[in-house]
Amino acid sequence: MPTATVTSKGQITIPIEVRKSLKLKAGDKIDFYQEENGKYAFLPKTGSIMDMKGILQKMGYAPLGYTPSIEQMDEAVANYAAELDRATMSDYVENESDDKVA
Repeated sequence: MPTATVTSKGQITIPIEVRKSLKLKAGDKIDFYQEENGKYAFLPKTGSIMDMKGILQKMGYAPLGYTPSIEQMDEAVANYAAELDRATMSDYVENESDDKVA
C-alpha cells in the first residue's frame, strides 16, 4: 500500500503509483471526502464550467438560431457531468466494499 509522510507544513507527496492511477499532474486539485466511518477518501477535482462550452451543439441540440429548452439543457449538463464522473472514478470508488481508503 502506498504511503506518504506529512511535512511540518502539512504537505504530502502523493506516491507515483497513485498519481499515475488517478492521472494526476502538477497543478491538479484534489477533493477530500469524509466518509461515515470517519475515514477520508480523495478524488481529483476535474473539469471547469468553461469545459461545458458548446456541449449543447455537440449533443445535437443547438443548430444555428435554435434555443434549447431548460429540460434539454439540464439533460445535456447531467449527461456531461456523468461522463466526467465516469472518466475520473478511482479504483477506490469501484471497490468500496473492500474497506480501503484511497
